[in-house]
Amino acid sequence: MIFLSFFLIAACVKKDPWEELNEKTLELYHQERHSEAAKIAKEALGSAESESKSNPQHVATSLNNLALIYQAQRKYADAEPLYKRAVVLWENFLGKEHRYVATCLNNLAVLYKFQGRYAEAEPLYRRARTIDEKVLGKDHPDFAVDLNNLGELYRVLGRYGEAEILYKQALEIVEKTLGNEHPHVSKTLDNLAFLYQVQERYAEAVPLYKRALAIDQKSLGPKHPKAATLLVNMTECYRKMGKRND
Repeated sequence: MIFLSFFLIAACVKKDPWEELNEKTLELYHQERHSEAAKIAKEALGSAESESKSNPQHVATSLNNLALIYQAQRKYADAEPLYKRAVVLWENFLGKEHRYVATCLNNLAVLYKFQGRYAEAEPLYRRARTIDEKVLGKDHPDFAVDLNNLGELYRVLGRYGEAEILYKQALEIVEKTLGNEHPHVSKTLDNLAFLYQVQERYAEAVPLYKRALAIDQKSLGPKHPKAATLLVNMTECYRKMGKRND
């Protein structure tokens, strides 16, 4: 499970049209109403680009958010140039080591990973991690996201030892900063458990799945699809363990 980041710029007391469109985009995206979200996101981008004094922050935010929606729709070819434009705007406006640059790099890396373009994804993940480590520090939840996502890439590549180290580091950070029952903790536990599962380390995977399942059942409800997936994976581990003991 990877992490993606949507931008929502803090608004003044009185919201301008772009801010209202951006908030509506975020709302629809989280409701998984992607077609509607894309329509509003395009309006937000148009509004940002047509402002009397073009605001590169608004334009970059709109580009990133529209790209995220396209990514959710599997329109990867449409998403990629938007992410790239957003990265350039953030670099020019805020500098190459700003956390928003890291966020866009991370999102673009996830896009490449989805397409199997692993060699292109890795340097972006690593650069995002370097920026966040310098700007936010090693105890920040966003740095844990960088570790988690790079760990996911290494798992896919079969670099299990490196993935395990990153997952454990990420888990320690989110437990310390967000608490033991935060959704990010569940996601990281799930990732580490699945890593153990693919290595047939079932006895190590099961307690992690149990913890993740307890968190998700409490926060999302027992019938949520994510909780159901955790339960299926945990049951499969038990089944494999039972076969070993036969």
